[in-house]
Amino acid sequence: MKKRQPTLTEPQYFILAALLDGPLHGYGIIKATERATEGRLTLAVGTLYGALERMERSGLLVADREEVVDGRPRRYYRLTQDGTGVLEQEALRMQQAAAVVTGRPGALGTAQP
Repeated sequence: MKKRQPTLTEPQYFILAALLDGPLHGYGIIKATERATEGRLTLAVGTLYGALERMERSGLLVADREEVVDGRPRRYYRLTQDGTGVLEQEALRMQQAAAVVTGRPGALGTAQP
C-alpha cells in the first residue's frame, strides 16, 4: 500500500509554491506568498520559520545556502524532489475537489435564487 502524504496546510502549500522558481530566503518567501494570494495570506515570521523547520524535517525542502547581508545571516531554501511531488499532488487534489463544485449546473456564481 502506498504511503499517503498528509494534506498541506494553506501556508505550507504557498511556501512550497513560492520555491518552485528556485531558492528563496524567508522574506522572499513571505513576499512571494503575498503576491500569489493577492495579499489574502500574509505569513507571520513565526509561522514561516515553524513551517520551514517542519517541512525541512519532513524532507520537503532543504536549506540551500546561507549568506550574510548587512551583518545578518540569510538562509535560502529550495524544494526537494519529494517537496515538488507533494506540491503537485496537493494541487491536483485541490483541482479535483474544486471540480466537484464548479462542474455542476448552477455552480458558483450561476446559482438561481
